Amino acid sequence: MAQRTKMARYAWAVLLVTVLAVAGGYAWVAWSKGGPGEGLYSRLWQPDKVFGYWNPVRFYGYDGPMSGRYEGPQCVECHQALTPGIVADWRASGHAAPKGGKPVYCDSCHGKDHARLHLPDPAVCGGCHAERHAQFQDERRFGFPSHALAIERAVDAKHFVDKPKAEVTACLQCHSVASKCDSCHTRHRFSAAEARRPEACITCHSGPPHPDDETFFASAHGKRYLAEGDQWDWKKPLTKGNYKAPTCAYCHMRNGKHQVADKTIWKFGLQEVNPRTSGNEVRRKQWVDVCSDCHDAAWSRQQLEAMDAERKRAWTKLYAAEHTLKDLRGDKLLQPTAGERPPYPLDKPGALFARERIGYFDGQSSAFYNVSPIERDYFEMWYFDNLGAYKGAAHGAPDAVAHGHRKMETALENIKQKAQTLRQQGKPPAAGPWWVEGEYTGHNKEHN
Repeated sequence: MAQRTKMARYAWAVLLVTVLAVAGGYAWVAWSKGGPGEGLYSRLWQPDKVFGYWNPVRFYGYDGPMSGRYEGPQCVECHQALTPGIVADWRASGHAAPKGGKPVYCDSCHGKDHARLHLPDPAVCGGCHAERHAQFQDERRFGFPSHALAIERAVDAKHFVDKPKAEVTACLQCHSVASKCDSCHTRHRFSAAEARRPEACITCHSGPPHPDDETFFASAHGKRYLAEGDQWDWKKPLTKGNYKAPTCAYCHMRNGKHQVADKTIWKFGLQEVNPRTSGNEVRRKQWVDVCSDCHDAAWSRQQLEAMDAERKRAWTKLYAAEHTLKDLRGDKLLQPTAGERPPYPLDKPGALFARERIGYFDGQSSAFYNVSPIERDYFEMWYFDNLGAYKGAAHGAPDAVAHGHRKMETALENIKQKAQTLRQQGKPPAAGPWWVEGEYTGHNKEHN
């Protein structure tokens, strides 16, 4: 009996500690988000004024000279002289002359009290466009990467706090797609026809980390768009038969559904996954359904299988590079070692279990900071060359696939050659303190 009583007390003690730990964790997160910034590290950075345009609900506050309450027609009358371009865009929009309804004036989105004007966020737009807003928010269930979580992805990253503010502002110009609708529907026209064109997407989806533009325009679909797209009627819905070739929105937002992450079989090429899980089988069917608007279903499935094969080839190369780097790490041949490098942003120097991060599951998605040259070579192989090959396969651009794999092969060979040189040199001497402190790091500590 005494033994059972002792065990019961032990179990209750464990349960109590667990409950307190969970409650403490929630309390810590709530406290950490209560600072002047945003996200998990909001107490460690101050927003610049321009942040009000990237995250209006959190940071925007009108500080102009005007006050008073005004109705929509009064706003238009005044701004016709002050900002005629904005008024011209509004007059050309569906808001100015909606079918079967009253005009949606400025005060519907910005408020009537001029001293407390606000910029519209997705929730404001959702007041009228409830179905589209719900679809957009539902994208959160797919996790990262997704539009609905883009702001959190930025501000919850440690290096966001450490970066110079000019860089952070540049990041938020795209990541702000989560906090305002005018990333795709430019104000004040908010044209669906404009948002259906690829240019609305490639404002952000371009460059080495996400080469969607160059791979789409290299595909048969993209080439036809470049040749004929200016003659297409972009007012037509994104439904079967309305367009001669698909564009970004047609495939990723079929029938106008505001959810882009619902067909991510390969996690955008960044992570090796099982393409035949039950969830991915559902997504594969969605892919085939979209492609079958124009192509035979059997042919569409073959294209997916070709992408699977491309991913297997890509990860064979990537794992070969990871294996080479992990062998170097095991023999302590990476220089400087993790313990000799500047700490990762917000980490304390001299961490007890400092470890070089190699590969996706070691944390490679953030290991482009404070790494040795050979590790950076792998990062670029994984994040740039690999993504170029994957996006080529996903967008039907075989030349981009071949180019990406050639670059991966070159990168792998260079990594192997550098590894051989490091082995020939033997264990390196200890790194000097100049690795940790310098003009830039000192400036950052004082000004960020």
